[in-house]
Amino acid sequence: MTHINFFINFASMKRAVIWFLYALALAVQARAQDEGRLSPFGDVDYRVEMQGSFSDGNTPLWLNANRYGLSSLESTNGYVRAAVERKSDHERRWDVGYALDLVAPVNYTSKMVVQQAYGEVRWLKGALTVGSKEWPMELKTAELSSGSQTLGVNARPVPQVRLALTDYWTLPFANGWLHVKGHVAYGMMTDDEWQHDFTKRQSKYADNVKYHSKAGYLKIGNEEVFCPWSLVLGLEMATQFGGTAHVLDTEGNMVEKTGQSGLKGLWRAFLPGGADTGEDTYQNVAGNQLGSWLLRVDYDGDDFGVGVYVDKFFEDHSSMFMMDYDGYGEGSEWQQKKHRRVLLYSPKDMMLGAEMAFKQGRWIDRLVVEYLYSKYQSGSIYHDHTSGVGDHIGGKDNYYDHYIYPGWQHWGQVIGNPLYLSPLYNQGAGSEGQGAIEIGNSRFVALHAGITGEPFPRLRYRLLGTWQEGLGTYERPWLKKHHNVSVMGEMAYRFDEGWLRGLSLKGAVGMDAGGIMGHNYGFQLTITKTGKI
Repeated sequence: MTHINFFINFASMKRAVIWFLYALALAVQARAQDEGRLSPFGDVDYRVEMQGSFSDGNTPLWLNANRYGLSSLESTNGYVRAAVERKSDHERRWDVGYALDLVAPVNYTSKMVVQQAYGEVRWLKGALTVGSKEWPMELKTAELSSGSQTLGVNARPVPQVRLALTDYWTLPFANGWLHVKGHVAYGMMTDDEWQHDFTKRQSKYADNVKYHSKAGYLKIGNEEVFCPWSLVLGLEMATQFGGTAHVLDTEGNMVEKTGQSGLKGLWRAFLPGGADTGEDTYQNVAGNQLGSWLLRVDYDGDDFGVGVYVDKFFEDHSSMFMMDYDGYGEGSEWQQKKHRRVLLYSPKDMMLGAEMAFKQGRWIDRLVVEYLYSKYQSGSIYHDHTSGVGDHIGGKDNYYDHYIYPGWQHWGQVIGNPLYLSPLYNQGAGSEGQGAIEIGNSRFVALHAGITGEPFPRLRYRLLGTWQEGLGTYERPWLKKHHNVSVMGEMAYRFDEGWLRGLSLKGAVGMDAGGIMGHNYGFQLTITKTGKI
């Protein structure tokens, strides 16, 4: 199902939401006497953009990754984009926001893209958003980071209903030292037709898959007492559930598996539990459940700032809590918990990052360095306890993949960190896993760095470089280690005066070299005009 079909199917719901927002906006105007008159149809931004990419081979990694799915691997591709958006103002007690962002692409996975189409109501620090919106990463700098491992910015937005505390709310106790924010969202994936075309219905795919995400962040710090230190603890979780999956059985026949929907399906996605279709003796949880533990420590000084962060990805209980219960009985008691015994797993799968901001810097104003490790995945063995062997070992987590659902991807791009090799790389003759919606390389170690600066007024540059060593996956291992280097250099100039105000020109060159993404070289030009309507 394309974005267009999705919004046609839900046209009645959208009309109801628009009328609801309009009525609420009128009510907000009546109540906004103490904060200035609110104009829900004022302060609207526009954006017109054209981009062209030209490559020898695929589009290099950093010319296509972390762009909310607005990218293509085709050697020649581009788009024309037009958007209008009114962002809700968090300084107001009440406000509304909305956007319509349309893209006409060339050599993309679809002929028309509704990149954003949403309506939003904000009250104090809370917001209710309905539709497709580009949500930024938390606790990382999107311009320089390789990307979050769970809720990243690499794939197209998922249409959803999202209730959130978008800004930190200071708890009314602890003397201003504790702050929280987070969200809960439900939506639907929109790439059904792409899956049909990509797999030719000869390998696993799924229709009408539902989406759920939730996140919470606790910040410890107090700017009111001029404390330069702060600590943020976070948990991000996501689920693909419901819908109808089409998978191959042991004899190579395509069979259907219907996921749990309705209120019970919504609840099982929110609070993991239940089982997938066909699971009986050995039950995990319903749907494709995954997430990340997050931590960030910041020092914000007068001249510079330093941040250190951790993103610990997990695919199931064994990697979420780094332990499994392993005390089952024997014989007729093999299903009973008889002993106080657990199996501990290593915590070494994670992203470690460091960021420095130079507040007076020109040639370098921000620097990010990241280390990623995902080779372990709770070990190479998965063994459910049996009447003969009581040991329960929950390894082979197979990050981003799932044995029923197409995995943590949307329109062929992984939703998390793009160093996990997206299914789009499985297209073309000779590619490993050709035509299969699966991750080509999920077991790897990588080093990544990014630098930005503005050496001259209105002229900004960005440099990204990544080295990666991959082993493939546990299900499809490579016979030897593969290596890859991806680099990108970008220069952007913005005009701030006269009739050119709001115009920016951006040129970038990129390269991949190695056995993971192949040898690719490319150039990209982007022209953008922004302003107020």
